[in-house]
Amino acid sequence: MNATTTRGALLAAFACVLVGGSFTANSLLGDYPYAGGQFLRYGLAFLLLVPLAGPGATTRLRTLGAGRWLRLALLAAVGMVGFNLAVLAAERTAEPAVPGVFVGCAPVVVAVLVPLMDGRRPQRVVLYGALFVAVGAFTVQGWGRTDGAGIAFSVCALVGEVGFAVLAVPVLRPLGPRLLSTVVCGVAAVESALAGVLVDGGGWLRRPDAVEAGALLWQAAVVTVVGFVCWYMGMQRIGAERATLFSGLIPVAAACTAPLVGTGSYGVAQAVGSALVCAGVAVGSGAASLRFARRGRVPGTRQRTPERSLEKL
Repeated sequence: MNATTTRGALLAAFACVLVGGSFTANSLLGDYPYAGGQFLRYGLAFLLLVPLAGPGATTRLRTLGAGRWLRLALLAAVGMVGFNLAVLAAERTAEPAVPGVFVGCAPVVVAVLVPLMDGRRPQRVVLYGALFVAVGAFTVQGWGRTDGAGIAFSVCALVGEVGFAVLAVPVLRPLGPRLLSTVVCGVAAVESALAGVLVDGGGWLRRPDAVEAGALLWQAAVVTVVGFVCWYMGMQRIGAERATLFSGLIPVAAACTAPLVGTGSYGVAQAVGSALVCAGVAVGSGAASLRFARRGRVPGTRQRTPERSLEKL
């Protein structure tokens, strides 16, 4: 890895660790209206991101055509509001591990889908790493009780996780990470308000108590503002395929932080799953191959120079 890809990997990893740790905050919002909470989270994040959008933001937004604005609306609806709604709906009839397992398959889907959309073949090293990550995520979370509805909504959550990366690819370059995060948060806030009025009527929003306010502030300022910008900065540097590998760190971070609030335990299965996720990230990102290449040897190949080894990554 060069300095750019190393920085991108660290940014993507940090973003996913923040998201995984946010599950603790989610447990404090169980009694708060879903749509209202999403509106406050994304609305506050939008206000915090506006000063960070960068110079020429208005000009860049004016150059977007109708197709890209539609993509931004889909990104917010599918990858943000829809994803969270699908997870919540799945957990009504399924244990939380079930949607978590499906979301853990996102690296495999992205590793196949993004290259096909670009008219190229999937990279085997990324696909192998994604499979390791998916198996590791399953091992960390296990499997739980569910029914048909739980599985269906878990599949919707997987679609949302994939959409959060794939739908952003064509708009990341013209907007940049900060402006893209700003726009999708603003759009998601509007969509959440509309969903709240339609589903919950007048009770879609209320004043949060002190605990709920703290959880919402954490999700808005840290998980959304910092996490989203870091995620898209990482994706800009290493691409959607490799960045999505790091989503396997989400259940790992959740498993590590759960014991801190007494909502779970960290045992042998979590340790093994965490090791598999880390191995998958190392393989898929090219870090493992680079390490052997620097020693003059790549596993399963004849000795070759590091330059020739890296050409195949």
